[in-house]
Parts: sequence; C-alpha cells; structure tokens
Amino acid sequence: MKWLLALLVIWLVWRYLPRPRKAALQPRLPQDEAEALAILDLPPGADAEAIRQAHRRLVGQVHPDRGGSADLTRRVNAARNLLLDRRNG
Repeated sequence: MKWLLALLVIWLVWRYLPRPRKAALQPRLPQDEAEALAILDLPPGADAEAIRQAHRRLVGQVHPDRGGSADLTRRVNAARNLLLDRRNG
C-alpha cells in the first residue's frame, strides 16, 4: 500500500509542478544605424525612399508567407523603422 501512495505522490509532483521552460530566442534587432544599413544593404546617407524600396525588396524575400521566417522579417522591419525614425527626427 505504501508503494501505491508513493507512486501517487510522484505522479502528482510530476504532473503539477511547473517545469522550466526554454527561453524563446528573440532575433537580435539592429542597435545602430550602421547595422540597420547593413541589414538593408544600403549605403550611408540613403534617403527615405531608398530605405522603403530596400525594405520592400527584402521583405519580399524573407516574409514567412514566401518561405522566409518571422524572425528575419522582424529584423528587416526593425532596421527600416530605426532608419526612418532617424531620418524623420
């Protein structure tokens, strides 16, 4: 009878104690203008229209609906946002 109680306790602990979860890997977003320019493959001083065109071209290649990944799309979007925010002040 004791082994049955022990088995029940072990199962309850296994079933209801929280398990450590793997930390979700977040894509590394661009931190500065040089990195954002490199992601979008643009020269320094690119204007807003060139940024938008490069963004459209890259998103067409890396978007999940076209066989790419959400992480790459996030990086491309973050690069565009960083550059356009700096251009618009």
